[in-house]
Amino acid sequence: MFKRLSKCVGLMFILAFYAVFLPRTALAETLKSNTYQLEESSIGVEDSNQSSSLNYKTDVATGALSIGNSSSNNYQIENGTKTTRDPTLSFTLNGSNVDFGSFSTANATTSTATFTISNYTSYGYVAQIIGKAPSNGNHTIETMAETAASQTGKEQFGINLVANTIPNSVGANPDQGQFGFGTAAPNYASPNQYRYVSGETIAQAVKSSGITTYTITYLVNVDSLTPGGKYTSDQTIVVTGTY
Repeated sequence: MFKRLSKCVGLMFILAFYAVFLPRTALAETLKSNTYQLEESSIGVEDSNQSSSLNYKTDVATGALSIGNSSSNNYQIENGTKTTRDPTLSFTLNGSNVDFGSFSTANATTSTATFTISNYTSYGYVAQIIGKAPSNGNHTIETMAETAASQTGKEQFGINLVANTIPNSVGANPDQGQFGFGTAAPNYASPNQYRYVSGETIAQAVKSSGITTYTITYLVNVDSLTPGGKYTSDQTIVVTGTY
């Protein structure tokens, strides 16, 4: 079972621009001062000319809106209609159970789970996974403390967050569905390589990000001495905003 923990962080600065509308009949001469000058005597949504001086320039049309994404290595801006100023870090687990079926010494067993993160007006986030490997009574399947490939006939419990071809075609790379910038953490970003250390970061975004959906691929291998029975595990994903 996964538990949800989300935290709202971050700040957003709203810059409000105001246009002063002057009657067309009020002034017949060029609008200017010692520092600024407007080449047209009217400002409105129908005007398409530009007003400029040696140091300043403006488009005199309040209806000309810019829509789209502008970004750098650390920040991004989504240009568009006015939105709420409230910062939000949201996390959704798309299903709460992972079913492996039956384990086998001859073949690896895999399964997947997905979760979605969005951090609006924050500066990034990290997602950690906390919990034990599947256990049955006093026996717990050995975790993969070092990143490694699947090895049948040896006890292994590991995960990654990318698309794999070994031991089978399973998993997916992070889906940046709506302006997402999230990535799998380095220890969990290599195809066909698995690892599990409770408390480690498994996903992250280094700047503000839209919606990113992650797929966790789970891998289990057992050996001939692994006791039979029902194996269960409870895990928690913790998502924390960063600055």
